[in-house]
Amino acid sequence: MERRSSLALKSFIGWLCIGVHQKTCTFAFLIHPLPFHYIPFQMLRFLFFFGIISLCNACSQDQVKSGPKAANQRIASAPDRIVLDTFADLQILHYELPGWEQLDLRQKTFIYYLSEAALAGRDIIYDQHCKYNLAVRKTIEAIYNTYKGDRKTANWKHFETYAKRVWVSNGIHHHYSETKILPDFDQAYFIELVQQSDAGALPLRTNETPQTLIARLGPVIFDKGYLAKRTNKDDRVDIIQQSAVNFYENVTADQVDEFYQKKIKAAGDKAPMFGLNSKLVFLNGTLQELVWRAGEGHLYGAALQKVVENLEKALPFAENDQQKKAMGLLIEYFKTGDLRTFDDYNIVWLQDTASTIDFINGFIEVYHDPKGYKGDFEAVVQYNDPDATRKMAIVSKNAQYFENNSTIPKEYKRDNVQGISYRVINVAMEGGDCAPATPIGVNLPNSNWIREDYGSKSVSLNNIEDAYGKAGGALAVAEFAHDPQEVEYSKKYAEVCGKMHTALHEVIGHASGRLKSGVPEPNVTLKHYSGTLEEARADLVALYYMPDPQLVEWGLLPDREAYKTEYDNYIRNGLLQQLRRLDVGADIEEDHMRNRHLVAAWAFEKGKKDSVIVRVERNGETYYDIRNYAKLRTLFGQLLSDIQRIKSEGSYQLARQLVETYGVKVQPDLVRQVKARYAGLATKPYSAFVQPRFVAVRDAQGNITEVRVEKEWDFVQQMLRYGREYGFLPLYN
Repeated sequence: MERRSSLALKSFIGWLCIGVHQKTCTFAFLIHPLPFHYIPFQMLRFLFFFGIISLCNACSQDQVKSGPKAANQRIASAPDRIVLDTFADLQILHYELPGWEQLDLRQKTFIYYLSEAALAGRDIIYDQHCKYNLAVRKTIEAIYNTYKGDRKTANWKHFETYAKRVWVSNGIHHHYSETKILPDFDQAYFIELVQQSDAGALPLRTNETPQTLIARLGPVIFDKGYLAKRTNKDDRVDIIQQSAVNFYENVTADQVDEFYQKKIKAAGDKAPMFGLNSKLVFLNGTLQELVWRAGEGHLYGAALQKVVENLEKALPFAENDQQKKAMGLLIEYFKTGDLRTFDDYNIVWLQDTASTIDFINGFIEVYHDPKGYKGDFEAVVQYNDPDATRKMAIVSKNAQYFENNSTIPKEYKRDNVQGISYRVINVAMEGGDCAPATPIGVNLPNSNWIREDYGSKSVSLNNIEDAYGKAGGALAVAEFAHDPQEVEYSKKYAEVCGKMHTALHEVIGHASGRLKSGVPEPNVTLKHYSGTLEEARADLVALYYMPDPQLVEWGLLPDREAYKTEYDNYIRNGLLQQLRRLDVGADIEEDHMRNRHLVAAWAFEKGKKDSVIVRVERNGETYYDIRNYAKLRTLFGQLLSDIQRIKSEGSYQLARQLVETYGVKVQPDLVRQVKARYAGLATKPYSAFVQPRFVAVRDAQGNITEVRVEKEWDFVQQMLRYGREYGFLPLYN
């Protein structure tokens, strides 16, 4: 993605434009497993605390609030029911399935089984993001289902909010900021929740009691300093040992680099993406890879076996031989764990451009591995929007035009851009790291040599973008735009410009340029800065081409003024609006946020002499005004050239200098101001989705005669159902 980059969906694209439109480009901490009899200091401390507070019962009173909260509740009750719920920094949306009735039974049956395969891997992403996530989630589910206490207190409402935040993030760390989600109820109430729930429903180990479960999970949930960040990219620390992700065990960052660089060097040209589908552990005095593959006795084997079973059921309904061949290779890869088979699958998959139904399923994006080797499990099931695809196909058909006229250094341009395809699709189902929070665009595969030799596939998620658009955002534009013209232009152009940026980012940006001969993959050379710079590079390609007159001549933009809306939005979001996601005093951690701030801050600084972008203070509030759009485009082109050279040549020190200088640090007072201004707006910075439910209707012989779509409006109930129906893994893996 270069989801969130290219989704292998890079690695499902990761970004969200607060208040106007949301973009996700692309498709955690190391926890050392401890013997059960060993209890670390944090847990001992919690046991002591439990012994004291179990003597009392803490309660809080509900507080009646008005203002933004009341406004959000009104939004949730709107007739179109796009916004179903709001809490914390999130809103829950739903998406439509346009064109579903035009699909035939064979296609719907294909989607049904692919959707089951997507959901079957749900447990995997929880475990990948932290070794305690499944235990926390299953404890939440047990409490929700069996708690006998009062469910009308303020504390219960706090518990509900915490539970929903964990479900959205697929774990205890915020899905975007990487920091631990801390509940608004205290440890005493957690003890009450567990004690007044059915012990038989709790995720207890053999011979474990509710009291020891409380002691084990207490520091995991409440200790801010324990497992503090899912993915830590602070180069002042050992980023492996200070990350909560469950990709490594008892190893250091240097050991990881040494282990995989040896493999890459030995493999020579066209090496597979070593480490993508395994956990690296130090065991019995040696480093060993535990491969994620289907079958008993393998890590994640039970869940992947369910994935395989549903892919095998889907196989007879594939639309053509090319798609069947790709699916066969994917099934073989899941069974064997052979990464070269995964490469073969990607080559065959990207050459299938005829199928109406397509999907992604596997270990794809590497953003949550601080070293960029391990792929998150993610899945997307989609069907084509033929009219929108025909309109946008001109982008992929002219990929060579964009490459030839780009500002990237000539020696790193691709002489023959081939195999580039682009579709506008509708999402049917998503799973793993793509749900409940979803990208809006995907570009895959992520292997650079496959992209250079065979091309790439890109998609825009049309029904997801439409849902975001209907959820609102005009209030935020009005608050942060410098002048009325920006607001009017946003009303007129924001939707078309947002979709154009996504297309250029995914189709052209991630597919452009090439590495210098002999230079390894960017995650090896640029390390934990590779994700930020790849997203910046793709954004800069889009930004550079937004003013290109060809886009107007091809009918992709309405006129030559439209691009200014995207420039205004990008600078406003990068320097102001996205800061709402940060705690005051925090650095920017997430790759897409770093990317946007880097591009905007660099352009602001380099254009100061000519007043290209001017910072304006008005009534104690900050605004940014673009005074020279043409020169800003030149600056974008210059930075694109610089970043392409860094990537192509593998220049780690230059990458580090660029990201650390422009992408990480922000002014605490500005963060405080942005958060205060947002506090009065009835909008949320993040969105997640309730998905449709596909129900197979069968005849007496078990044949599917209809696939019925059932809309589920309750996020909590859907998460509880998923827990019952798709919980295939043990607590700890």
